[in-house]
Amino acid sequence: MGSERVEMGKRPSQDAANATQVQSTPPKAQMSGKPKTQTLDWLNAPPNACCFCWCCCCSCSCLSVRSGKEEKIQTTIPDEQEDAETEQKLELTQEEVQSWSESFEKLIKSPEGRAHFQQFLKIEFSEENMLFWLACEELKKETNRTTVEHTVKRIYEDYVSVLSPKEVSLDSHARELISSKMQDPSSCTFDEAQLQIYTLMQRDSFPRYINSSSYTDLIKSLQQPDQSLHTHTTSTTQNQERNLPG
Repeated sequence: MGSERVEMGKRPSQDAANATQVQSTPPKAQMSGKPKTQTLDWLNAPPNACCFCWCCCCSCSCLSVRSGKEEKIQTTIPDEQEDAETEQKLELTQEEVQSWSESFEKLIKSPEGRAHFQQFLKIEFSEENMLFWLACEELKKETNRTTVEHTVKRIYEDYVSVLSPKEVSLDSHARELISSKMQDPSSCTFDEAQLQIYTLMQRDSFPRYINSSSYTDLIKSLQQPDQSLHTHTTSTTQNQERNLPG
């Protein structure tokens, strides 16, 4: 019993010494293990964690702000596309569109005319004709020798090669001229072929476009409200006159 009392008497002093040692320990020593644990937790955080709160709660304000910005961007892009289409439509006039029917030259000189005609060719699965013609026009503007060579090679592979899915319809004479000029490429390499495709669109596709619903619907969409009302009234009157008993 005496020895137990002695030991019990020693314990408080040892506990006090340990407490003193803990209190006297510098803060850096006490926190020496924590940064490592926090670093590992941050590295193991799920991918939806934001940069400030690595707790990754779903209601994080950073994530809500980010999603709001993304939603705003997504809604802005369609609005800009609609504005561009509306602006292009406002630039067109009924008189200009009607003038396209006068000649293929007027149609193809108009940027809006080329765009509408190209959409029609796409429906007819012959869009490559317009694409080839436009590529040849761009080639004629090139002056750099290296650029011309690369452009000629690209046009040949895209529209002349029999292996291309966008191959245009050219006769043997035009193909022979292209083959001979490929040895020394220039901005005039496809002149004969471009003329053939131009003539093909003028004689074949252009008349169908003028008589298509795509063209007539475009004209109707550009009519003034009073013109549309006058057209509707005239049509109604004619129908009533036809139905009158003879």
